[in-house]
Amino acid sequence: MPTNVLVVDDSAFFRRRIKDILEKNPALNVVGFADNGKVAVEKVKELKPDVITMDYEMPLLDGISAVRQIMSEQPTPILMFSSLSYEGARVTLDALEAGALDYLPKSFESMSGDPGDSAKLLQDRVLAISRRGATMRRATPAAAPRPPATTPSAASAPKPKPKSTPASAAARTPASIAKESPVSKPAARTGKSPLDSLQGDRPRIILIGASTGGPVALQNILMSLPANYPFPLLLVQHMPGTFTSAFAERLNRLCKINVKEAADNDLIRPGTALLAPGGKQMLVEGSGQSVSIIEGDDRIQYRPSVDVTFGSAARAIRGKVLALVLTGMGSDGREGCKLLKRNGATIWTQNEQSCVVYGMPMAVATAGLSDAVIDVKDVGTLLGELR
Repeated sequence: MPTNVLVVDDSAFFRRRIKDILEKNPALNVVGFADNGKVAVEKVKELKPDVITMDYEMPLLDGISAVRQIMSEQPTPILMFSSLSYEGARVTLDALEAGALDYLPKSFESMSGDPGDSAKLLQDRVLAISRRGATMRRATPAAAPRPPATTPSAASAPKPKPKSTPASAAARTPASIAKESPVSKPAARTGKSPLDSLQGDRPRIILIGASTGGPVALQNILMSLPANYPFPLLLVQHMPGTFTSAFAERLNRLCKINVKEAADNDLIRPGTALLAPGGKQMLVEGSGQSVSIIEGDDRIQYRPSVDVTFGSAARAIRGKVLALVLTGMGSDGREGCKLLKRNGATIWTQNEQSCVVYGMPMAVATAGLSDAVIDVKDVGTLLGELR
């Protein structure tokens, strides 16, 4: 049976192009259209699509309000389209918090002519989130959704931090870090509790990598940590460059710990989470005192890449690292986890049931690298219990 898609957009041109692109894949079928959010809510009840593609700016009822109402009345996987601007990032993050599962940039350039890779990306994303449909329909709708977040103010931005000079990264490239030799043996799983897997070895740093579904997962995890949290965190979320600054500001406003988009030479400090900037790579320098930010390497698919950051941490910090791989498509993070395990790190992965897409954590777990498999709702509590 094909995956039935409802296309919601106030532009007839985009509705037609999205249909053309999706239906080039025989596994996808556009079952209907809506030109505003109000009609979309009605069409979802009538057509019961497997997936919805949703524009964010529409008459009568905007995309975020439509997402909120659909998730309350008829939970359905939703892919948002957004602009690659700061405002587009803010709106997209609001939509994800309201219940949308994933997003893609809305680009006239990629939609107007031969979409090439953009077509496959759209098809793959729709198919990936469609697998969450049965779980969403079985779940009881949560209490009333939270109101949309407000735009971060300048006053909420993190205070400037003193800089330190890291060791030179000139001789290292993302490709060389990500492709180092893997460990030869799978990791043994120990203990009945994820905390037992640490074997009493207090970590110096916590690393978290995520992709599809990651923004909401990271937000919920970090919001549960106390202001005096004794560990530094490095975050790698697959996102465009214009999105990571907005995401870091949002997290900093919502969380008790400090969160900022990482800059070159930023110090790695307890109680501070550094988010890798989109379009670049974040490396751990020295023996773990600071990060360096370098330009992306075309040989690495993702910028930022979980493999690159994890691999650099494996070089810089022996043992005493806790790394988490959360929801996301693909296998980014597996090679970095191999390097970390070889040097004595502990690896946790998100379980399939709580993932939007069980790709990245599955790649790590099936490679025998995961010391504990955890529901995302428990991650924040467990990290908060570390002392």
